[in-house]
Amino acid sequence: MSKNITPYKDSELGKKEQVAKMFDTISGNYDNLNRVISFGIDVKWRKKVLKIVTNTNPETILDIATGTGDLAILMANTSAKKITGLDISAGMLEVGVKKIAQKNLSNRIEMILGDSENIPFEDNYFDAITVAFGVRNFENLEKGLAEILRVLKPNGTFVILETSVPDKTPYKQGYHFYSNNILPIIGKLFSKDNVAYGYLSESAAAFPYGEALNNILRKIGFIDVKAMPQTFGVATIYVASKK
Repeated sequence: MSKNITPYKDSELGKKEQVAKMFDTISGNYDNLNRVISFGIDVKWRKKVLKIVTNTNPETILDIATGTGDLAILMANTSAKKITGLDISAGMLEVGVKKIAQKNLSNRIEMILGDSENIPFEDNYFDAITVAFGVRNFENLEKGLAEILRVLKPNGTFVILETSVPDKTPYKQGYHFYSNNILPIIGKLFSKDNVAYGYLSESAAAFPYGEALNNILRKIGFIDVKAMPQTFGVATIYVASKK
């Protein structure tokens, strides 16, 4: 299990509240900064998630830790009649709602303030559930994953896109140098929150990835679990299902 990394080391708030506060603070420039940090490659990764979900012909999709709605908006390219974006940051959701309205997708995409550990939907509700760069922010990873399993329909599809750590030289060394030295500097230059991108880097390095996360998913009860490393292993797409 991953260490409990939190954004604000001296805060008395729980991780959940700290994460919400952090994303509220950086919501205004989050999208642009993400493109800079990932060199735009995250767009390619999201399109791969889209392809996986599209192939399942879902009618209902839940995007957890939806943030400003990038992945939820992309899911409008599927056959889904209803797409729900869930996030604990009101600031991020506010940005997302505006983006959705600009694309005339408000009738298909609903953004709701909510917690991954207490998803406000009944059992076996969604055909597909996605999380992009959000599971490492769960306060209780196993509880959040168990909630996802609960609201996923039998034979439904669960897709995670998350950062991971390259195992091979020289990508491993390059990744550590970039995430420890360059990423926090970029974050401080562009963000109002000096600790935000230090936290994102630290939490990514400490989070279980590859077979370690596969095993956690299996422990929770997911089946047909597989991990697909992306771009030398700096990110991984995980796909799982429900009995």
